[in-house]
Formats: sequence, C-alpha cells, structure tokens
Amino acid sequence: MTTRIEIGNPDFEVVILAETDAAPRLLRAGPRGRTADIPAGQPLIEIVTGDSGHAPSTTRITYGELSGRLRYVSHEARELGGGWTELSLSTREAVDGPAQRFGLVAGIGIEAVLRLTIPPRGCALRSSVTVTHAADASDTRTLKSVASLALHLSLGPSGAVTPDAFTLATARNDWMGESRWSVAPLRSSGLEDLGLRFRNIGSRGHVTFASAGTWSTGTHLASGAIWNTADGSAATWQIEHNGGWRFDLAENAEGTSLALSGPTDDDHHWIAVLAPGESFTTVPVSIAFGSDLDAAVAAMTGLRRLSRRPHPDNDELPVVYNDYMNTLMGDPTTEKLIPLIDAAADAGAEYFVMDAGWYSDDDDWWATVGDWIPSTVRFPGGMGAVFDRIRDRGMRPGIWLEPELVGIDSEAARTLPPEAFFQSRSQLTIESERLHLDLRHPAARKHLDDVVDRLVAEFGIAYFKLDYNVNMSLGTDHDADSVGAGLLAYNRAHVDWLAGILDRHPEVTLENCGSGAMRADWALLSVTQLQSTSDQQEAEYYSAIAASAPFSMLPEQAANWAYPAADMTLEKTAFTLATGVLGRFCLSGFLDRLDARQSELTAEAVRVHKELRPFIRTATPSWPLGLDQREEPWQALAFRGDTETLLTLWRQEGAPSTVRIPLPALAGAELDIETIFPVTAPGWELTWSAADAVLDVVATDPALAARVVRFIVR
Repeated sequence: MTTRIEIGNPDFEVVILAETDAAPRLLRAGPRGRTADIPAGQPLIEIVTGDSGHAPSTTRITYGELSGRLRYVSHEARELGGGWTELSLSTREAVDGPAQRFGLVAGIGIEAVLRLTIPPRGCALRSSVTVTHAADASDTRTLKSVASLALHLSLGPSGAVTPDAFTLATARNDWMGESRWSVAPLRSSGLEDLGLRFRNIGSRGHVTFASAGTWSTGTHLASGAIWNTADGSAATWQIEHNGGWRFDLAENAEGTSLALSGPTDDDHHWIAVLAPGESFTTVPVSIAFGSDLDAAVAAMTGLRRLSRRPHPDNDELPVVYNDYMNTLMGDPTTEKLIPLIDAAADAGAEYFVMDAGWYSDDDDWWATVGDWIPSTVRFPGGMGAVFDRIRDRGMRPGIWLEPELVGIDSEAARTLPPEAFFQSRSQLTIESERLHLDLRHPAARKHLDDVVDRLVAEFGIAYFKLDYNVNMSLGTDHDADSVGAGLLAYNRAHVDWLAGILDRHPEVTLENCGSGAMRADWALLSVTQLQSTSDQQEAEYYSAIAASAPFSMLPEQAANWAYPAADMTLEKTAFTLATGVLGRFCLSGFLDRLDARQSELTAEAVRVHKELRPFIRTATPSWPLGLDQREEPWQALAFRGDTETLLTLWRQEGAPSTVRIPLPALAGAELDIETIFPVTAPGWELTWSAADAVLDVVATDPALAARVVRFIVR
C-alpha cells in the first residue's frame, strides 16, 4: 500500500510517498507543474544512533541504518497563521535492527516526526524533525546525528539527478573575507566519478561543509546552492542555527542526495541521550527552488521576509553612523565624538552608535569587558551628555556590547557563579582572556538583562550593536550529554534572550555582529534587525563582500560599511559610499574632516539610499556577473522589482574600461536608464540591447570607481 501526500501553495508543489516496505521519501518538490519526479532511495528522515550506526559504513549523515527501518504511521496537514501550512509526518521504527537483534534494545523504540512548513507563496519550505524514544522502552538511545531534511535532488523539467548534471555554489567565510563564493561542477567539488553506476551502488564518500566552534559562519556560510548545469533550474538552502551545522552532498545509486543538519557527533561532539519518553528536535532548515538561481534566491528571500520577527525597523531602515570603522577604533571620548555627531547628523544619519571602549578608563580593555559601566574619564560631562547631543541633532543613540563574553579581569568574572559560564570537565573555559556566559543559567541571563535594561532606562539607548569576537571552541559540557549538546542548548537560550530584549523593549533595534559576519546565520537574523557584513577596512576589498551578502541575508539587513576619508579621491569616496547605497547604509569615518565636495557626495549617497528604502525592502537580489566575484576586475549586484531594477557596479583599479552586464530578466524590454549615484561624477556610457539582454558599459576613468544605475521598464 502506498500513501501519497501532497502539500504546497499556488507556486509550489511537494509530494511525499509513504510505502509499506520503505521509509517515506520525497517524490516531488519544485515549481508547480514544472518539476520532475525524484528517484527513490533516499529517506526523508535520516537518523544515526550509537546502537545502529550506518548501513553501509560511512561518515555521511545519510545511510543511517535506522533510517531505512522507519515506516509511515500517519500525517496531518493544518493551516497556520499568516497563510502558512504545516505538514506533520509521523513514522516509527517498525523493523528489528542490529540493536534489537543483539539485545541492546528491547522492543521498537524510536518515533520520528517530520514537520514541513510552507509559506502562502513562493517555492520554499522549512523543515525540522522530532525524535522521541518510546515511553515504555526500558533503555536509553543515543543519537549521533539527525538530519533536519534529506532528499534526492531532481532539478528542472528534465529531472537531472546525477552528480554530472549539477553545478555547486558554496562560500568560504572568514574575518575580513566574508562570502567568498566558489562555483564549480559538483564532480570537481569533491564528488568524483568513481564508476559506481556500473555496479549500481552508492558512494561512501561525500562533499561536506560544516561549522567549527561557536562562530556559526566562521569557516563557511550555512547556505549553498546547486543547479542543473543544462537548464539552470536551481535549489538553494540555509541551516537556521547559530551553532553547529553541517550539510552533505553524496552520490547514491539512484542519484544525488542532499542532507541538511544541525550539530553532529563527528563534527561538533554532539550527542543526545534519550531516556524513555524523551524527545529531541533538530534545528530548522529551509530550501527553495526556482527555474534559475535568481528565482530560487527570490523564493528564499521571500521566505526570510515572511519568517522574521516583526519590528518597526524592518520597514523604516534608518541610516546608521557608527564611530568605529577606520575612525575611533574603540577609543571614544566626548571630545572626539562631538564633531562626529554633528557631521553624521549633517550627512543624514538617523542612528549614532557609540562603539567599543566606552566602559574603560584606558585603551587596554580587552580582558575587562563584562561589567558594562561607563568610563569615569572618557566623558567629563557624563556619557549621558553625549547621548543628549545625539538626540539634539535629531538622531537616536546606540551603543556597542559584547554581551556573551566576560573578561577575566572584570568584576562579573569574579562575582557570577561558575555555573554561569562555559565549562569543560568542570573547569571554566578561557579563550583569548575571556569567559563565556551560559545563558541557560538564570544568573547569566539576569546579569545581561540588567545591563540592557539599565542602559535603556538611564541613557535612552535605542540601538544595540551586539558583537562576538571570540570563537569559544566546541561549547560546554556542563549539565549536558556532550559538549555539542551543551552548545546547542546554549544557542537556543541565546535566541530566546534576544527575543526577550525585544519583548521588553519593542522599539529597540538589535544589530547582529560577530567580528563582522562570523555568526551571520538565520537563527540570529530572524530575530535581529540587521547584520554587520564584515570588519574589512579597505574599500576595494569590501565591494565583493557587499555584492555577495544578500545571498545569505535579506538585502535590507546587510549593513555594509561606507567609510569616506579625507585622503580619498572623489571616485574612491563614491566607491565606498556605493557599497552602502543598496543594502543597509552603515556610515563611519571622520566625516568632519571631509572637504566640501566629499561631504556633498556623502549626503547625496544617504539621500539616494533613503529614497530607495521602500524598493530595497521588497526587492530580490541577483548577480549578473556571477556569485564568485572576489578576484574580478568588475563586480555587480542587482536588485529586481516589478517594474524597475537597480544595479551597483564596482570597477577595481586597473580594470578594463568596458564590461558587458547580462540582465536576462529584462530581455526584450525597452528601458529608461539613469545613473542615480553619483550624479555629479563623470558619466559612464551605458548601452542597452533589448534583443541580447545585455548592458554594455564604457567607463571614463581607470581609477577605482562605482556607479548605481536604475532601469525602468517603459
């Protein structure tokens, strides 16, 4: 007997098959009416336990021996608020496995429920799995990995399924080097052709990307994309977790598998020991599909907008000035801040954020953070007078915190109980002269709640930049089955703490930062309002980061630094300012030292950005010159709307004077084209071919330069 389960929305169809003698699997997922069936052989739910392992033996997070023994029990579809639909698919371990045959487990014990949620529109879904050990079982069961979603890939009407058919895109992520995309055939990305098709077997190997430590995106982005090389049909995914995660691509006898997971034993020393009746729920993941990469990214962008926490900032998108980057660099004083406040207000900033250093009487403050008491010497009239000046100039005050980390020389390190910090084998964990608060503990949470509430009450703080500059190893094993399990519980407590701030202070804006974008994951971005995209201090290196950022976050969340400086040419000034125009504008630099033309250019960039904000918060990104732009002489980012498209072009020093920009979505359209920033700089020659869907650009200056261009369909 076969049970066919269908769910979706007007754009998207998902079909699951549950057969009597096989684990439930995905039959179809993609644009409605334009998606081929997916081959059998890959269970939707993948579980690896300590008592059953893999079959065959491998280090994959698929091929879980228990996974193949799960059988359909029931399913339920229900309508959620906002037009979302949820499918719950219940399965049970229905056949004896190695643990039962060997006598380690009495009876059939594991139940697993897959939950798929689908938005009211768009080709995307979210998925998680809850594993429960039967209440009447007599023994514990140890989970070593549980994928949040596993599927065979079948992209496009032709139903491409083999690794030879696919191109893979993944991104390295490092301090000052975020979003470094690599695009290559899947075969040359590590899934080599081993001739397995001749024997109708799958590979033991796999291509794996995983996080390391407490920086969720400190090595790679928790997202990726794959497409049918022949017709471009694409899928893109994200793992929505602020701690350990992993995704695998592998070759099965039937095709190419993709598995998305939170922490695992192999990668993060994570296990979950389930006593009878206990459950574990995976981190959520999302996957989106489209006729090409732009369409898949648009579907993911739509899913993000529908799934983030509502907040006034989501619509207002105020311009931020922050005193740190290439400016005060953690050394604020009243004397230094006043001219910056006035210059930021003149430029049109709406938030003024005092960054690091405000809590220390000297420059050597790294090991003293954690108490968050204003310096007694930096602000002769009191720190409140500085914030009063910010408000007097029509801006809202913000402040920098690194809340989760406590310097070993701080008062908090000595007064909070040891259980309020990360531990390893009952010893406090120290990394880079810092302890790490454990927000599962009430004393740790109260300490931070008191800090935030005091700063809001005493100084009227309206914006917190929340930084995180230490990768604290694998986590904490205090009160946890494993160090990875302790980190997972902490990660969930951290998100809950952030939500608590906004519950108490709904008008406060939270910026997520982790030495730039070392923790730029959707678990945090779904609750915070914007994300620092990098700590990169060189404008010519920042452009590629800004161009790539909207792949892994919303365009309106991508807080790109723009830091004009007095020693920059006008073209370089425009280059760094253009980085902020399309995205979330985050100004820095000694604006008070700019000459009149640079100041005018800065104010122009802010004005243009403000005019574009309604468009930015509804647009979807695309990359006309490709995702992997870091070493390219020309770099491009486009935002698409219903009737207009915006394009930022960055030209690196020494780049050719001409470039061709393909814009296939505008094929055949007659366009009005204008350069909207900088309007006073020498114009570039822009020639549109509707038949070829290509914009030919001729630049007028070999120096570092950038332009923002608008296309309106007539």
